[in-house]
Amino acid sequence: MRIIAGKHKGRRIELGKNVGDAIRPTSDFAREAIFNILAHGKHGLNGHTFEGQRVLDVFCGTGAFGLEALSRGAAEVTFIDKAREAISTVRQNAERFGEIDAVDFVLADASKLSRARKTYSLVFLDPPYFGKLIPPTLLSLHAGGWLDKESLIVIEHDAKEAVELPKDFSVIDERKYGRAMVKLLKC
Repeated sequence: MRIIAGKHKGRRIELGKNVGDAIRPTSDFAREAIFNILAHGKHGLNGHTFEGQRVLDVFCGTGAFGLEALSRGAAEVTFIDKAREAISTVRQNAERFGEIDAVDFVLADASKLSRARKTYSLVFLDPPYFGKLIPPTLLSLHAGGWLDKESLIVIEHDAKEAVELPKDFSVIDERKYGRAMVKLLKC
C-alpha cells in the first residue's frame, strides 16, 4: 500500500508487526476512487480541498485513509481503533511520515465513544466486514458530538452486507469496488 497523492505521494504504508488478519486494508484502487469522489464529485467537499480539514479515521487499521488525507493537506487526523496493534501501526506510519504533530490516537470501542473534544468535517468508517458495527458507531459519533453540521462520512462495508443506517443519516453517493461497497453519507 502506498500514499496516492499529495506531499507523501508514493510512500509506503507499512503493516505493523503482530497484526495478522486483524487489519483488512482498503485497496489502493478503492482508496484513490474514494478520494477522487471527495475531491471532485458533486457530493464531495463542494469544491473545497482537504486543506484545513479535521479528519476522523475510525477502525483505522493501518491509518491509510487518515494518512492519505494528511498527504493531501488535512490539518489534523484523529485515529480510532480498539486494537492496540492498529494504533501502534498508525503511530509508526505517522512518525515515519513526519506527521506525528498533526495526529491524535484514541484506543476505544468506536460504538461506545466518550464525548468528543472537537468535531470533524470528514469521517472515514471502515469496520471489519459483517461485524454489524456501522449503525452503533454512527450513533456513537453523533451522540458524542464528534460530527460537525457539515460532516461528510465515508463508510465501507462488504457489498453483500446489509447495513441499515440510523434515521439521521442519508446516503448521498454509493459505489462498488470489487467486494467493497462505499457510501458517502450526510447527517
